[in-house]
Amino acid sequence: MFVWLASYPKSGNTLVRSMIAAYFFSQDGNYNFELIKNIKQFPNIGLFEKMGIDITKEKEVLKNYIRVQETFNKKDATQFLKTHSYLFNIDNNPFTDLNNTLGVIYVVRDPRNVVTSVANHMSISKEEATRIMIEEFKFGGDISSKNSDRTRVYMGTWAGNYNSWKSLKEHSKYLLIKYEDLISNRDFAFRKILKFLHKIKDTKFKIDQEKFKNVIESTDFSIMKNLEKKSGFDEAKTNPKTGKKVPFFNLGPKNDWKKILPDELKIKIEKHFKKEMKELGYL
Repeated sequence: MFVWLASYPKSGNTLVRSMIAAYFFSQDGNYNFELIKNIKQFPNIGLFEKMGIDITKEKEVLKNYIRVQETFNKKDATQFLKTHSYLFNIDNNPFTDLNNTLGVIYVVRDPRNVVTSVANHMSISKEEATRIMIEEFKFGGDISSKNSDRTRVYMGTWAGNYNSWKSLKEHSKYLLIKYEDLISNRDFAFRKILKFLHKIKDTKFKIDQEKFKNVIESTDFSIMKNLEKKSGFDEAKTNPKTGKKVPFFNLGPKNDWKKILPDELKIKIEKHFKKEMKELGYL
């Protein structure tokens, strides 16, 4: 069964994946970039391609989301999958279903900080990043590309992405984690994640304290930033203008919208996402 690690892009998904990967896929809890490869991304157009699905036809891909998940869903084991998709149902084609889903850990971040991080990651202006968060609902889909842009992801708007996954609350399969808590009180946030995983798997809650300590220490932002400098990070994008890699681990906790976001964009974001931001305590 799948545990989805879901979020809008640049909201802290990589940090949560890194912590989970270090805890469950290492002997001692010490993180390195190889461990995160144990948590695959969905959708991945290569999976559809292997099944003989015509990936040039968007409707055919959408129709086969569930079928593709069923091919690698190990019912007797917990599998983690990262996604930036919203929990859609497009023309009666759902993103996933309860037969494949054990639960979701949804990671959310103040959209005023998401926008500056998206702008850096995609090498676009803050104005364009704001427009994408408010208006766009999909990205990627260039099947001629040699990187992750091959896969079309229906991310939805920032608010739509957040709101869609809440539907799993009624099935007690939903955990909300705020990026800000991962920064200010990571011990507490990660303990919540582990408790949730034990709950949905219906297993006794027990923490390996030494592993837990190593996970917290080895996934510190500064350590991960240094790791990227030394060995690179596969998920970093290339600036199309300069041809150089854009650091994936850029500002992290130092990304402060109060200092770097123009007032007009702050007002625009707060206006469009007022309901969700109030609900989350960002306003």
